[in-house]
Amino acid sequence: MTSYTNLRLDVVGHTAVVTLANPPANTWTREGLIDIKRLVTDLNNDRNIYSMVVTGEGEKFFSAGADLKLFADGDKALAREMARRFGEAFETLSQFRGVSIAAINGYAMGGGLECALACDIRIAEAQAQMALPEASVGLLPCAGGTQLLPWLVGEGWAKRMILCGERVNAETALRIGLVEEVVPQGQAKQRALELAKQVDKQSPSSVTASKKLIQGARQNPLATTLPVERELFIDLFDTQDQKEGVNAFLQKRTAEWKNA
Repeated sequence: MTSYTNLRLDVVGHTAVVTLANPPANTWTREGLIDIKRLVTDLNNDRNIYSMVVTGEGEKFFSAGADLKLFADGDKALAREMARRFGEAFETLSQFRGVSIAAINGYAMGGGLECALACDIRIAEAQAQMALPEASVGLLPCAGGTQLLPWLVGEGWAKRMILCGERVNAETALRIGLVEEVVPQGQAKQRALELAKQVDKQSPSSVTASKKLIQGARQNPLATTLPVERELFIDLFDTQDQKEGVNAFLQKRTAEWKNA
């Protein structure tokens, strides 16, 4: 199996389990950001993978984001490269063709929370803490935080977290829509795998097309996307999955997807 810097990849059925593994706080490095982009690209090319679970190694951290020592010298060229690496990494994660689920098993801070924001669904353990504290050290979230957070929680809570530096616990995160579910400590990964099993029942071709439409609603007017929705529906009739799905239903059997 291919190796990736500060990342561990395991495959469970049709699910790729990606563990952020850079102890003690699972911080992001330049090489780790390059490799998460490479890893997601590899998964996109593996037709047997339908979903991805992202979690952190250990019991305390999902990810604490970037190591601030990188920015201590005020090196603008390094800052520019790291901003680009963060952006490319999480934009690639956001565009994963299957369903991505963040299993937030502890602190998700800065670039760690932005990684979770790039996923489709977020499940947090009860002890988890989430924040975008960049402004408290003279920086700002540069990996999607200022754009994706208000989409989920609204402008008011996004401003509380980014402009006021407010940290939220799992209960508050659930209430404001930052996460979709809260589970007891130690159970986020298992719950994410259970949700991924539900994805197995869906046509991978349909999931990819539907995800494209859902995410497109963020930046495209309704009048533009509604015709695209109909065209993508028709395009599914060129896939093996469409024929298999309908016939499996009519024959009262479980569909066997080809992701093609």
